[in-house]
Amino acid sequence: MTSGEIVQTNAACCLPWTPPNTEDVEALPAGRWWDAVRAAPTVGERALELLGDATGAVIKDKNGTLYWLVAVGTETSWHLRQVRVLTELADESTYLGVPPVSWTEGPRTHWRVPLSADHYLTDAGRLWGALAEADRAEYGRRPEGRQLCYRCKLPTDEAIPVDVEDSGGAVDRTTYACPAHSPLYSKRRPRTLTSAAAAEHEGRPR
Repeated sequence: MTSGEIVQTNAACCLPWTPPNTEDVEALPAGRWWDAVRAAPTVGERALELLGDATGAVIKDKNGTLYWLVAVGTETSWHLRQVRVLTELADESTYLGVPPVSWTEGPRTHWRVPLSADHYLTDAGRLWGALAEADRAEYGRRPEGRQLCYRCKLPTDEAIPVDVEDSGGAVDRTTYACPAHSPLYSKRRPRTLTSAAAAEHEGRPR
């Protein structure tokens, strides 16, 4: 055993929970040791910044999505755009891809905030507050009721504003998209974007 392996083994002994697989990402069931909160990259990174040292361990997958571990029993839905609570359901199991504790660098799935004795579970109340603030900062006020996505024409509870038509300073019509289609909004004509995420996608300053 090398000195590096000895350090890793000693550190793992001090952790409240350790991923069982030390060689690869393993799909582990939510609701057994922890629940998990999944957030899209833009919202997740802003929430992580807001939490600061109050965050627990965070997994980042190869697509940039962030996952916080929280105590089992967290509510199944927080009604935030592009945020999901992963937990054990009555009729199905939900799994999270968990990397080895030593994987702390990307671009592969890794621990964005390494698992440690001081960074394990995140307080669910603080996490909700940070994600709610990030949601408002990135997507603006949540519209009342369900809205139709401009592309798939299906109603969505996670409507993201991608276009606002105005005349004389008054808003005439807002175009919404579901999370899957908001980055795909066409740039066929000039427009004013209210979404910071869409501005980032377009390469404009926020």
